[in-house]
Amino acid sequence: MNIKDHNGIFVGGASGMALATAEKFKERGGNVAILDLPSSDGAAVAERLGGSYHECNVMEFEAAEKAIADAVNALGSAHFCVNTAGGGAAQRTLAKDGPHSLDEFRRVVDLNLIASFNISRLVAEHMSRNEPNEEGERGCIINTASIAAFEGQIGQVAYSAAKAGIVGMTFVMARDLGSLGIRANCIAPSLFDTGLTSAIPDEFALQLTKDAAFPKRMGKPEHFAIQAISMYENAMMNGGTVRVDAGQRFAPK
Repeated sequence: MNIKDHNGIFVGGASGMALATAEKFKERGGNVAILDLPSSDGAAVAERLGGSYHECNVMEFEAAEKAIADAVNALGSAHFCVNTAGGGAAQRTLAKDGPHSLDEFRRVVDLNLIASFNISRLVAEHMSRNEPNEEGERGCIINTASIAAFEGQIGQVAYSAAKAGIVGMTFVMARDLGSLGIRANCIAPSLFDTGLTSAIPDEFALQLTKDAAFPKRMGKPEHFAIQAISMYENAMMNGGTVRVDAGQRFAPK
């Protein structure tokens, strides 16, 4: 897929990894729509990138459907969708104060897994209406997991389950959408310097990343963006989950 004049939707695009990807997509001649919370800098980001902004809380599933439709209408079509929205919780399966909250487990799964599937299914419908390119491609969807999907730490049971679900659905989604020329991929980053992690002191960040092979530090948003853009441009990238983690494997805690 050639980026020039193509249209991308970036969920969580007001900051972090989705923002970095939107910036690279724009630099290469693409058009962008930023979807993010009303409290975000989405409007300012969209204005800077010459794109459109659409308020979107991915947990409000029906409202997210409207936000995606509005973004597609503003762009004219959608060829690329990157979703980085998500979050976790710190609770053990059983702690001194009792078992893990079922409501909190459900909330984390909804935020990460259910919302990712909802966005994917809705965007795929819009992509299916595109005219295919010479290779038959109509679009590419990228969801975001985490290396916690594979080696979750103590207290990450909800987050790890949700992210593992994203990994698990990726290959099947690629099969489901393959006849339409739509690719589905997943990126599983380690700790990245975004959101809440940006406030972690350097000495603590070093402890969190000491088990990485190299480099022993948190990733930067542009590292995620490089991988996402590569997935978009390479027609052979489909149905896979790529770890972007400097060779890190999470320790138990």
